[in-house]
Amino acid sequence: MFDVGISELAVIGVVALVVLGPERLPKVARTAGHMFGRLQRYVANVKADINREMEMSDLSKVKEEVQSAVKSFEQTVHQHANAVNAEAVAIEKSAAESVGQSNAAPASVAQSQIDLLTAQEAGLPPAKPETLSAPAVERKPIATYSPVQTAHQSFDLGIEAPRRIEAPRRIAR
Repeated sequence: MFDVGISELAVIGVVALVVLGPERLPKVARTAGHMFGRLQRYVANVKADINREMEMSDLSKVKEEVQSAVKSFEQTVHQHANAVNAEAVAIEKSAAESVGQSNAAPASVAQSQIDLLTAQEAGLPPAKPETLSAPAVERKPIATYSPVQTAHQSFDLGIEAPRRIEAPRRIAR
């Protein structure tokens, strides 16, 4: 930064001795040293703050990326769960038709399945299924548990802002 050699420092010291005198020179040198130390600490603190901010911005970007990945994964899981449920209803309907049941029974089974899923998603206790003319078989809904939802609800990286620690100040003599 500054190219100051020993000879330049000696010239500055001689000029300071002539201008200030031998009585005030030690006090001025001590004060200048304290000021220089404060300046160095201030520059170090500014550098540390800038580094912390850059680190926090990187961490917040990573957090946003993870949250977007979780949301896209959640949407994919819901799409696949809906597709599986639709296929189950279609298979149920075709099985009912092949056995010779009426068309009303598979529709009511499918409707009860949909009602059960919506009740479980809302957190309500499931309603009792209506009895059909065919023997009732208890069916559990497909893909009702979604670990993505619970992970998304309690998603936290645990990142805290660093606390600023300052060195104790010196007492002026």
